[in-house]
Amino acid sequence: MQYGVSWSSTRWPALRRLVTGEPRLLLRHGVMLDDALRDTRITREEVRAALRAAGVARVGAAAAVVLETDGSFSVIADEPEGEASSLHGLR
Repeated sequence: MQYGVSWSSTRWPALRRLVTGEPRLLLRHGVMLDDALRDTRITREEVRAALRAAGVARVGAAAAVVLETDGSFSVIADEPEGEASSLHGLR
């Protein structure tokens, strides 16, 4: 079954999105996004723990925290945004 799902998801992007999901923005410019936290069932304390693990002392010092499709957190230090930003297209 795993093989069938993997094979199919590489050929149909819609199925891949359904199976793996999409990264979700949990914090932007130091502000926690309550709707995203509620939808993903992530607590504010889990976001703070991810910030501490990344060496960020203040919530306001982070540009973003992203919940990745594998369940891990990515912490983005405050930086200018633009078309080349790794946050481009995230909701």
